[in-house]
Amino acid sequence: QVQLVESGGGLVQAGGSLRLSCAASGHIFAIEVMGWYRQAPGKQRELVADIGGNESTNYADSVKGRFTISRDSAKKTVYLQMNSLKVEDTAVYYCNGRIQTWVYSFVDDYWGQGTQVTVSS
Repeated sequence: QVQLVESGGGLVQAGGSLRLSCAASGHIFAIEVMGWYRQAPGKQRELVADIGGNESTNYADSVKGRFTISRDSAKKTVYLQMNSLKVEDTAVYYCNGRIQTWVYSFVDDYWGQGTQVTVSS
C-alpha cells in the first residue's frame, strides 16, 4: 500500500506564507510526478502545481510567482511554499502522486487525506 501524508496547513492572514509537505511511504518502485491540488467549497478540485522526476514544474496561472513546488526524491517528499497568500487561496489542499509500486505495474494516482489552508482578510 502507498500512503501520502500531508502536513503544514493552517490559518494565515492575507499576505502571509505557509509551507506544505507531503511524504510518500509504502511499497514504491518509482514516483513519476508529485503535485498539489486544491478544492474550495462548491468548486472542482484543481491543479495547483506539480513536479516531475526531472524537476520540471507546472503551475496554475493563479499561483505563478507566489507558490514554489519542490521535491526531495530521496525522502519521497514534495513541498509547496506558498507566499503572498490571498483569501481566494483558501481551500483543502491535496497531495497527489503518480506512483509505480513495482517494476511491472502501471503508474497509478494516489492521494493524501487533504490539509486545510485558510487565508483571512
